[in-house]
Amino acid sequence: MARRTEFKQSDYLQPAHWRRNIWNLIIYLMLIMGSLMFILPLFWALSSSFKSDYQVMQYPPQWIPSPLRWQNYPEALTYVPFGRFALNTLFIAAFAICGNILSCTIIAYGFARLRAPGKNFFFILMLSTMMLVEPVRIIPLYIEFNKLGWIDTFLPLIVPAFFGSPFYIFLLRQFFMNIPLELEEAALIDGANRLQILWKVIVPLSKPALAAIAIFNFQGVWNDFLYPLVFLHKQTNYTIALGLNFFRSTYTVHWGYLMAASIVALLPMVIIFFLAQRYFIQGITFTGIKG
Repeated sequence: MARRTEFKQSDYLQPAHWRRNIWNLIIYLMLIMGSLMFILPLFWALSSSFKSDYQVMQYPPQWIPSPLRWQNYPEALTYVPFGRFALNTLFIAAFAICGNILSCTIIAYGFARLRAPGKNFFFILMLSTMMLVEPVRIIPLYIEFNKLGWIDTFLPLIVPAFFGSPFYIFLLRQFFMNIPLELEEAALIDGANRLQILWKVIVPLSKPALAAIAIFNFQGVWNDFLYPLVFLHKQTNYTIALGLNFFRSTYTVHWGYLMAASIVALLPMVIIFFLAQRYFIQGITFTGIKG
């Protein structure tokens, strides 16, 4: 009788087991197809970086270039002062990251821990500024920076970072709210003030969130095209994004050079992500736990 019951239970569970396997198979196939959709443009860019302009425009497309045109890379990097553009971008990114981490940490801690009348109202007001599109802000900013004499310098791309970014402040505030209050209370009993608590207690525990902000900020500066285009006029001050525009001319585009330079410009982002992906994933996960 026990054997008959066990047999019936296995018969009952077997269809559910197969349904679960089929559903998992469908999910995996969808993930593979989605991954291919994202990888395909990158593979096309990598393949085109080893082609001549004629091969890039060839139809049907030749995915594996033959022969491989290795000289696209050294020629592309010497066609324009690519090294100078990279140094300019790194200089701007370094100061922008420092400015955002410094300012956003202080502001986010105030919104997360300090008590003040109208704090929630000002927090919502700050978040509402994220709805402003960049073209709306670009003209007033240009007029302001022009009166300050900052046009064609790196200051318009660096100084605003020291006044905070709403998105980064929001991420840090969410992270700070998940840190136990008992740690701050213990520090207050030991005689620490708010700044000491922030830099000696909160900041060391917030490395994942700060790493995520640094990666986001570096990616934004490295890929930014609009603001350098508006504020930088001299070629010696150009960034990577503006430098890639050099491979375009009035009637044609040097596709081989452009793809080679784009692959080189992509490498720093890939390297930084793989080196800091653990902190990056932790920062994004923890900041979304509590509203």
